[in-house]
Amino acid sequence: MKKRMCAIAAIGAALGGGHFAAHATEGGVGRPITGQQVFSNAGIVPPEPGWVAQFSSIYYKGDMGGNRAVPIVGNVGAGIDMKVSYNIANLTRVWGTGPGGWSYASAIGLPLQYTKVQTSLTTVRRDIGNSDDSTQFADMLFTPIAAGYHFSKTEHLSLSLPIYAPTGSYDPNRLANAGQNVWTFMPTVAYTRLDGKGGEFSVLSALEFYTRNNDTDYKSGTLFRIDALWTVGLKNGWSVGAVGGWIEQISDDSSPLADRVGGFRGSAFGIGPVVNWGGKLGNLPGSFSARWVPDWTTDNRPKGNGFSLSFVLQF
Repeated sequence: MKKRMCAIAAIGAALGGGHFAAHATEGGVGRPITGQQVFSNAGIVPPEPGWVAQFSSIYYKGDMGGNRAVPIVGNVGAGIDMKVSYNIANLTRVWGTGPGGWSYASAIGLPLQYTKVQTSLTTVRRDIGNSDDSTQFADMLFTPIAAGYHFSKTEHLSLSLPIYAPTGSYDPNRLANAGQNVWTFMPTVAYTRLDGKGGEFSVLSALEFYTRNNDTDYKSGTLFRIDALWTVGLKNGWSVGAVGGWIEQISDDSSPLADRVGGFRGSAFGIGPVVNWGGKLGNLPGSFSARWVPDWTTDNRPKGNGFSLSFVLQF
């Protein structure tokens, strides 16, 4: 169960750190990143009590064509070019529930983000340029409860409700904001099937509900997303495989500005390679993961590449 304990840290981050961009919401960026939300053993909440620390870093670079109108900071931009480095420290508490089919955990994530945005505003504002960058604290992520059910030693299911709070840096007169100035509620379900040889299949799906940004009177639409990971085991704790994701906005954005750009619904699909390792880091159980997920298709959101590294330690 030690390997499973290491995996639990990502529940609080839903993936970890996987939420700075990018679907078609205000600014052309929202919470999820294509293929970055699922994690190894995503459906497993282990029964053993303890603390788990996870550190994740995601780099994303993408752009949207200059002929596409983008709602941003109360204006309309022509296209968008963005670079983001999102780094999150996540702490998870696994509660001691004893033997039985169910187990529970709670988590909190503290992110720091570098953002660089370039666009051409079609509405003239002398206090906002066409390029901006910043390094700021992003919105905190809370998972009050994650519940896992163990069908068998190889099949597992988890249910959770991660919540983003509008605690990050936000200025309606800046293009580059780490915070989004909205609450986001994300009911999530994940399933994991282990193959008994060091490999697995995990899938994670969620809906994202955004509150209104009162500074810009903009409400982003509801989002559906699903990510899947498949790996085969190698020697010495290593495994390799593929990871991918599909993002689909299922309702229009809502505001006078959103009406000007036709509701601005977005979607994306991407798939790429993933490498995992699990073992001992000193005397502590730990794990490592690296992935690259390029966007294959997008609509009303930047198209680019996402790279991530993640480290987990069990205490």
